Amino acid sequence: MHNTALVLTVLSLAACGLALKTQPAHAADPITIHAEKQGDAVAIEARALLIAPLPLIWATLTDYERFASFIPGMHVSRVLERRAPAVVVKQQGEAGFLFFKRTIDVVVESLEKPPHVIEIRVLSGNLKKLDGRYRIEPVANRAGQFVLHWSGVIEPEDSLPPLIGVSILRANIGDQFRGMVREIERRAELPYATVKKIE
Repeated sequence: MHNTALVLTVLSLAACGLALKTQPAHAADPITIHAEKQGDAVAIEARALLIAPLPLIWATLTDYERFASFIPGMHVSRVLERRAPAVVVKQQGEAGFLFFKRTIDVVVESLEKPPHVIEIRVLSGNLKKLDGRYRIEPVANRAGQFVLHWSGVIEPEDSLPPLIGVSILRANIGDQFRGMVREIERRAELPYATVKKIE
């Protein structure tokens, strides 16, 4: 009974913290992540301030083959097909919260709209729905600063308990978003970083 109460307390605290800001080690600004239930799906919004060149941000967001090396929980990310402006990518990984684990195995389409927008949707796999979008927004009157936004709706193939489902998906997308931000910041600090021109 004591263990059950402890787990419920932790889950309740996690639910209360769904919209809290988290501060990674070298972020220019706190990363904000918000999640809420929408029927059987979960809507997630995330944002972070970046101090980096726009081409470098774009190059990192579209570096699909290397995602597994810097995005937590992602084990495989492999480009299957390129038919501009779309890129089809196979992704496998794991989403977890406390002692709950879920395997993610999907094929997604990334629709590139340079230099500011990437839209993502699931084509097949064990997510019933994934409609997401990255948006890079210049900060007014601050050269070299951009706000990176992620917004999306995710619905697992099998239904999860409401609280746990939101927590798992929020934690998973939050970790992936933070991993992306950390990698952009790492690349921006490289002294002789070269970036391809955005086409």
